[in-house]
Amino acid sequence: MPNSYASTVIDAGADQVWGYLRDFGNLDDWLPGVALCEIEEGAPVGPGAVRRVDGAGGLFRERLLALDDDERTMTYEILQCPLPVRNYRATCRVAPVTDTGQAFVEWHAVFEADDAAKMAKIFTRGVFAPGLESLRKRFP
Repeated sequence: MPNSYASTVIDAGADQVWGYLRDFGNLDDWLPGVALCEIEEGAPVGPGAVRRVDGAGGLFRERLLALDDDERTMTYEILQCPLPVRNYRATCRVAPVTDTGQAFVEWHAVFEADDAAKMAKIFTRGVFAPGLESLRKRFP
């Protein structure tokens, strides 16, 4: 399966960053290109929640599969999107940088696609990297 990956270091504690990132319904606050993010089903911080994401790329519907506060991870899947991908699952993780007190954040996904290399590039360079850069700027 192809995969996409990006990571960054944020100048804030892991618990502080995780407290913000774990909200499945706040994507429009920090991900560039997202005009609206709303929870259609479930609670914004509970597995099973479905969010609707509207932006320049079109309409996405995503379901939160797992949320682990101890490990500071969330995993979600795409239910509907305009991109030619199937079986998409992504995970975000926040870990402490123990020698500096900063947060290490990574975002990665696996999926199936006819043009896997192209889709991997779109997710890595067009979504994950700018998203993490924007998230990093929220914690000056």
